[in-house]
Amino acid sequence: MENSRVKIKRTEVLSDNWYQLNKITFDYLRNDGTWQTQIRESYDRGNGAAVFMYNKQTKNIILIKQFRLPSYLNGNKNGLLIETCAGLLDDDNPETCIKKEILEETGYKINNVSKVFEAYMTPGAVTEQIHYFIAEYTDNMKTDKGGGLISEEEDIEVLEMPFTKAIDLLNKGAIKDAKTMLLIQYAMIHHLLD
Repeated sequence: MENSRVKIKRTEVLSDNWYQLNKITFDYLRNDGTWQTQIRESYDRGNGAAVFMYNKQTKNIILIKQFRLPSYLNGNKNGLLIETCAGLLDDDNPETCIKKEILEETGYKINNVSKVFEAYMTPGAVTEQIHYFIAEYTDNMKTDKGGGLISEEEDIEVLEMPFTKAIDLLNKGAIKDAKTMLLIQYAMIHHLLD
């Protein structure tokens, strides 16, 4: 991870309450050949994984709905967002993580997931890279009610809906979560439910 155009001068921890917020002072070699000192804040919450769950037989998908404080503070009147199942890797590899999150959040036990891409969602301020997966499910894979873990302060509503309804929600602006938008569009482009 070396870039000769970047020289980190100082890292100051501003907060490590939930995750870590750092203030970083660095020199950057500009395209015109001059060095410029810049100061940025970077929020490090670790990397994550997200999954698009779909049922080829019924043409349904599984999404979740949960309260997101930052969205509430930024004009989302009830703070609820419709999202794909996702979570932080913690100490797991991406595949192990997403299988665990699927079970905890949706109640489905899925053994086969396929990674489709990785992306930085907010690279100007957050270090997180998300690993994106797709996974087929069937009704007989439902082993628990889902809803998340109380120990992780989760209160999740599981939503099963026709894929066409999810596309309609996306088009009407009712789905505002970027990872969910990306995965729905991926499913459309790759005709996962045709």
